[in-house]
Amino acid sequence: MGNTFPKKERLKSRKIIESLMRTGRSVKSYPLKLIFMPAEWREEIPVQVAMAVGKRQFKSAVKRNRIKRLLREAYRLNKGLLFNNIEGKYAFLILYIGTDLPSFEMVNQAMTTLLQKFKSHEIDK
Repeated sequence: MGNTFPKKERLKSRKIIESLMRTGRSVKSYPLKLIFMPAEWREEIPVQVAMAVGKRQFKSAVKRNRIKRLLREAYRLNKGLLFNNIEGKYAFLILYIGTDLPSFEMVNQAMTTLLQKFKSHEIDK
């Protein structure tokens, strides 16, 4: 699996996102929170991902978009940890829960930790 993040890996279904918010389980690695649940779709993609940043913490759309770009890049670089070791299909929602603008190094480290926590959480079930 290459280091890309194509459109088919992006979670865009409003139904699945609302269901994630209601019934999904979560793991945290400050300043990130991963909400996940098993899901079904036609594509052969094991994971579909959406990123979100709270409007209350960051009033400026420019700052929210910057953080989402950092999240997407960190996910793109670290998704190999997940794709090679996962069984089934999952929907992910990655939330930025910090209150200040992060650096890429901080986001990348938190993303690595978050995906490893998910892997161990998934193995435990």
